[in-house]
Amino acid sequence: MTIFPPTFAEDVVNQPAQAQVEAFIDEHRGALNGALDGLTEEQARRSLVPSRTTLLGLVKHATFVEKVWFDEAVTCRSRTEIGIPATPDESFILDDGDTIATVQQAHREACEASRRATASLGLDDLLRGNRRGPLPLNWVYLHVLRELAQHCGHAEILREQILSE
Repeated sequence: MTIFPPTFAEDVVNQPAQAQVEAFIDEHRGALNGALDGLTEEQARRSLVPSRTTLLGLVKHATFVEKVWFDEAVTCRSRTEIGIPATPDESFILDDGDTIATVQQAHREACEASRRATASLGLDDLLRGNRRGPLPLNWVYLHVLRELAQHCGHAEILREQILSE
């Protein structure tokens, strides 16, 4: 059982590299967000592993990822200014107010903000706000794609376990 919708990546095979990478990132963004579709609040919060990883927490963490790589790195604002946790581990912590609807909406809004932040940038443009120092957008895109792919795999396994109970 896959959480991936029918792929649209083939639609960009003849497009420039940036359009291709952005399409793959968007595909994974949508798949991770969609991993919560059709679940109850309890199922979305269910912990099946020793870490803080839950389906709801994965999507909340993905919102953090968007803000780190496409707000902090692009705008050079601090995590405090952005209003995100200081560490990735903290981004998995669920508050009482976190629901499927609120977490999915926050994630969609963060993704849209990321698209706007990078719309005028090219793959070789340097993002100066990351703690590692200046990084080209291409490296950031590949890093985010790798992270999203890992989390989509985690989500797919957790969702399969939850739905088979």
